Amino acid sequence: MAAVRPVVGGVLPFGVDALDARIADHGLALGGLHEVSPATPTLSDDAAATLFAVGVAARAAAANGRRVLWALTRFDLYAPGLEQAGLDPATLLFVEARDDKDVLAVMEDGLRHGGLAAVVGEVKHADMVATRRLQLAAMSGGAPALLSRRWRRQGVDPLSDLSAAMTRWRIACAPSARLPAPGVGRPRWTVELARQRGGPGFTLELEACDATGRLALPAAPRDRAVAADRAAARAA
Repeated sequence: MAAVRPVVGGVLPFGVDALDARIADHGLALGGLHEVSPATPTLSDDAAATLFAVGVAARAAAANGRRVLWALTRFDLYAPGLEQAGLDPATLLFVEARDDKDVLAVMEDGLRHGGLAAVVGEVKHADMVATRRLQLAAMSGGAPALLSRRWRRQGVDPLSDLSAAMTRWRIACAPSARLPAPGVGRPRWTVELARQRGGPGFTLELEACDATGRLALPAAPRDRAVAADRAAARAA
């Protein structure tokens, strides 16, 4: 039997067996740095990556009742979108910093404080030294650091930089399944764990965050049909 690695501060599982089973720690280490990036520089993928981070932060906040710190250089978050992914804007502390360096400094201070559910930061560049400092700060405070890496320029993958992060995620929009009845289906994402400590990467197609910040496996066609029939019966 393989030895279980000790994880500082515990683990926040996604609650999706097909996903948690492939993560070395069976969830996100709470005392660790985790990076998220859109698969392409499109607005749709950028929004998907942001909402992925929102979902993680929302579940961390729900688990301990603490607030979330979000640092960025340009305030472009949409409050109703945050709520739809499970994060009440009233639980957020926003810091609008001058540049990436200041964002990273704010994140480090917030993590070392030890009283936050999660610390999120949006940057275009963070080197190995900066990510190592965030990893150590996350371990010290026991809260997850979620670093959103934005695209700097076309053709340069944000995750190509070296990093001390425990996990590195790449998120893209995927086509929603056709519904058997008129309506809009739950959005889908292609979720790629590009790198993780202690295990291989993988890719899954998942349904986007619900109102509690949780992802889900796409329903099988028969399950979708049954759900649609039940919805039609309730509406009748």
